[in-house]
Amino acid sequence: MAQIDPTADLTEAAEEELDRACALSRRDMAACTPWGDTYEGYTPAGRDVCFERNYLWAGEIGGDICVEVVVYFPEAYEQGVRLTRTVSGER
Repeated sequence: MAQIDPTADLTEAAEEELDRACALSRRDMAACTPWGDTYEGYTPAGRDVCFERNYLWAGEIGGDICVEVVVYFPEAYEQGVRLTRTVSGER
């Protein structure tokens, strides 16, 4: 059985979650900004992890939205993978 790099696994999970987080319409994102949530789930390789998703105003309220995702092993938040994407207020 091939070894899977834990960082690559976390990164893949974070990329998938960020895509899902950004799939909301701009209107739906704005309605829940600022907001954040953490929940347990699994990486593509089946590892137990925590997913943290945040929607934050990147500047002025009503402007751009910073979508942030952190995926980490429950015992190792600092070694988790953090990805962000800014969604334009003009979307």
